[in-house]
Amino acid sequence: MMASAIIYGIVIILILINIVLLMLYYSAKSNPYYVVYDEETKSALKRRVSTLKEDLESELVDFDVEEWERTLEESIDEEVRNL
Repeated sequence: MMASAIIYGIVIILILINIVLLMLYYSAKSNPYYVVYDEETKSALKRRVSTLKEDLESELVDFDVEEWERTLEESIDEEVRNL
């Protein structure tokens, strides 16, 4: 008699937990966490990203690896001399 009451209690608790989890699942499904931007903000962000991309590409064209290595070696030598 006592064992069946414990089993019924466990079953009821498991059913309640399933109901709560289903409610949380449907709540999360209907309200996603990502941000939805309006068209004006989206286009402004796209323009900004494309501008930054163009700037970065122009910087990379002008970048001289040998000059950078030479400058780096000079600064390392200077740091070693200061020690």
